[in-house]
Amino acid sequence: MDAFTSFFDSQSRNNWSYDTLKNFRQISPIVQAHLKQVYLTLCYALIASAVGAYLHILWNIGGYLTTFACLGTIIWLLSTPPCEKQKRVSLLMASAVFEGASIGPLIDLAIQIDPSVLVASFVGTALAFACFSGAAMLARRREYLYLGGLLSSGVSVLLWLHFASSIFGGSTALFMTEIYLGLLVFVGYMIVDTQDIIEKAHLGDLDYVKHAPTLFTDFVAVFVRILIIMLKNSAEKSEKKKKRRD
Repeated sequence: MDAFTSFFDSQSRNNWSYDTLKNFRQISPIVQAHLKQVYLTLCYALIASAVGAYLHILWNIGGYLTTFACLGTIIWLLSTPPCEKQKRVSLLMASAVFEGASIGPLIDLAIQIDPSVLVASFVGTALAFACFSGAAMLARRREYLYLGGLLSSGVSVLLWLHFASSIFGGSTALFMTEIYLGLLVFVGYMIVDTQDIIEKAHLGDLDYVKHAPTLFTDFVAVFVRILIIMLKNSAEKSEKKKKRRD
């Protein structure tokens, strides 16, 4: 959020429209075309993920097996030569299906509790993704890449929190702290990864099949955490209503 705030603060000091055009011109037409391919591939991956979640609802296939399958296909994708584009796209879609099946139990729970929460979480994630990715594209080149080290430290803290909760028994407060901290970390990664993709494209790396999974991971991570937060709030509201009736 600090990066997002600093972006708007910097824009308010000058003429916003002029600076926006000036910063956007730093992205060459080739890089702009690459970003379109990345975001189009991301959209296809999200659709494939929705299919995976639907398959879980039908056949209850989501779990550790689909999680390991997702990791395996990603590793396979990264080890496949760029010249085999069709195979790599197929592997990306397969990993997205497995990812969707892996978070299928959470989505199934949301449908049972309140389907509107699921829609609101996806819309909120999409809006956050659009805003923070837009901030990264309109900012000066490399302006937010320095946040990568700070975010890596945040991921380390998340791992330690998860490790501590699994050993000593996690309370609700500790779990929600992990969720909120994870939300902030992966929202930050939306900005850093977008600028990293732009910078790599400027250096000649136009492999959109390799870049799309990075943003897909950020999107799913933010979506899952927003959904958990909204489900918790919805459950608390339901409990309050029941107490009032009693």
